[in-house]
Amino acid sequence: MYVIRRSKRSKSKEASRHASITYKQISNQFKDASKIQDIAGIGFAPNFLSIPIDLPELSSINKPSAFSVNGSEVINYMHFSLALNKVKRFAFWVGWNVDGGNIKKLSRKDIPFILDPGIPKEFQVGDELYERNRLDRGHIARRADLLWGELSEATKANKDSFFFTNITPQMDDFNQSIKGGLWGRLEDAVFEDTNVENLRVSLFGGPVFRENDREYKGIKLPREYWKAIAFVEDQKLKAKAFLLTQNLDQLKALDLDEFRVFQVALTEIESRCGLKFAAVLKAADSMAKHLRQVPSKRRPLESLEEIDWS
Repeated sequence: MYVIRRSKRSKSKEASRHASITYKQISNQFKDASKIQDIAGIGFAPNFLSIPIDLPELSSINKPSAFSVNGSEVINYMHFSLALNKVKRFAFWVGWNVDGGNIKKLSRKDIPFILDPGIPKEFQVGDELYERNRLDRGHIARRADLLWGELSEATKANKDSFFFTNITPQMDDFNQSIKGGLWGRLEDAVFEDTNVENLRVSLFGGPVFRENDREYKGIKLPREYWKAIAFVEDQKLKAKAFLLTQNLDQLKALDLDEFRVFQVALTEIESRCGLKFAAVLKAADSMAKHLRQVPSKRRPLESLEEIDWS
């Protein structure tokens, strides 16, 4: 686990000290700082696309609940970063980059789910939640999305994806169904249905925390999840947001409702989660202009073909 400041402050002396060990490992080969950052592959890369995108920011209400080190709530791993809610003990958000033209195929065999040793145990949820029940450990940043770059990078990303900070609990049948359903294929769909520049995509995702989430073993289990996909097509930045929920109208969400995938506006994710996305990302979201219906009147996506990628 690495904790450094956001990229726009990365040139400061303090941020450089946080990352000095990692940079020293490769600085003998690369003198240019930008090349070192690219080769190191530490965390979400804001400049991954031809149009830069900053990480989300937490609202003033959420900030006190965020785990932080040296004033930064951003926790970096190989090819992904996240902000951890130390009260809920799950991530507020996870941001990751996908280099679709450089994917590696690596096995997950014998890789354990583990607590991040750099974060106090009391701020994480480990195996104790998943013992002797039907709960699955569900990745927020897909393992397969992170396996790119040099083999050493992909291998580390493979292992890093199994830190519990990147995991949320899901019922076993629910977890397996979303993997093969629309939710689990959103990343694949963007490559199949659009002309993604350089086959590069940046994503954000996480749970939606609600006061009425079920409590189990002293942990409130999220029942909604969100995901945002950013890419460049024809030199234009595009952003698409999705919500996996039982019902877009929160007051009508019943335990027996089937989970559905809705295409939503980024501003809706902001209001539900207490986040603030980069202005350039929200400007790239065409759904904000199209979605005029109240939530309860909208229809869920029935197929990937119904996604508006414009």
